[in-house]
Amino acid sequence: MPTAEQVFESSVHALPRSERLRLAALILQELAQADPGALDYSDSWSDEDISDLQAHSARHASSSFPQEDDFA
Repeated sequence: MPTAEQVFESSVHALPRSERLRLAALILQELAQADPGALDYSDSWSDEDISDLQAHSARHASSSFPQEDDFA
């Protein structure tokens, strides 16, 4: 059985952008209907969510605002 990456490279990648978006929507819709309990609709953030956000924010700030040695 081919991997998702192999299927993407051999079939999906060649599709026009609109068809790739349509395919993505179909896949997400099917996944959501297959096991509705698997999706978390809560408004609360887990410790892992907060940690991921902090790490991403720090990386973004570091690349957006590189530290300068002289401020004069």
